[in-house]
Amino acid sequence: MDFGIFYNKDARPGVAAGLLRGGFYDVQPTVDTVPGNYLGKGPDVYYTLNHYDVTNSEPRIATYIGIALGQIPSAHYFATMRVFPDTCEWSWQEQQPVGEHRSYEGIDVFEGAYTYRGMRIVPSWGGDMFESLMPDLFVPEASWAPKAWGINHPLTVRAQREFGMEDAKYGYWGFSPASHPNGGYSEWGVDALGMSSDGYPSDVERTSVDKGFGDCRPAANPTPAWGDGVVTPHAAFLAMEYETREAYDNLVRIEKNLGAYGQGGFFDAVAVKSGTIARRYLSLDQAMVLGALGNVFGDDVIRRNFVRGEVERVIKPLIAVEEFSAGLVDS
Repeated sequence: MDFGIFYNKDARPGVAAGLLRGGFYDVQPTVDTVPGNYLGKGPDVYYTLNHYDVTNSEPRIATYIGIALGQIPSAHYFATMRVFPDTCEWSWQEQQPVGEHRSYEGIDVFEGAYTYRGMRIVPSWGGDMFESLMPDLFVPEASWAPKAWGINHPLTVRAQREFGMEDAKYGYWGFSPASHPNGGYSEWGVDALGMSSDGYPSDVERTSVDKGFGDCRPAANPTPAWGDGVVTPHAAFLAMEYETREAYDNLVRIEKNLGAYGQGGFFDAVAVKSGTIARRYLSLDQAMVLGALGNVFGDDVIRRNFVRGEVERVIKPLIAVEEFSAGLVDS
């Protein structure tokens, strides 16, 4: 597969590299699309209207693969945004980021971060564990980029734990898209750690926090009352790389106190106050469970096999140079 089929070099005018399209159809659908072919060979395809423009999101695994294979320019990694700008034109986002600008491969990168409980964190779109940590199952981001992911990943896990235990007081933690305990599928996350103004909710009631955006937008709901929180076990497994004991203890409580465990392992999600369990096993979420266990208890077995050859040679020096604005806030 040539990942260059997704790469639109003109997605960010005035920037030295482009972005990846969200996908394409090979037959024209009834929804709006953009016809084209970025490879310049074969028939045209019908691209979705969106691009992946956020760094801390699961599509960066496609970025790593495409760059490692020479199908996407390495500068594309820095064309994605760590956080959206801090100006009033972007005040729809969850909070006003703080940080500074740095240049990599000729691209000006706003190294911004969100502030939460004394931590500065580069947020994901929805504030969930999957977007932040799924690519880390395959690429050892924390050790390869110690000034970037090496700071951000542990703080993301800490923030999820502190939200579940201290802020929302659910008694459990780990929030990531999964089944809905009342049926269907839903996004789950820590709203304050997501760029989307609505955020991914952490409870059945879809409670949203709104602390405003500096002088541009006043706070509408800075101290919400949280409801029937929904924890997703695969999120706790993803966290195990960075807080092994805490994640294990959390999973033990989910199993013993909430009964969210069956013949196939942990069920996909559970609402902690009502005790309602989504009695399903999603292959995607089970794969993250197994991958996390393989890395933590199998000497990085997933990573070791994935990064052999071009991935380590190309991606390691690429991401090693970056410095996020993540870290602890000086008191």
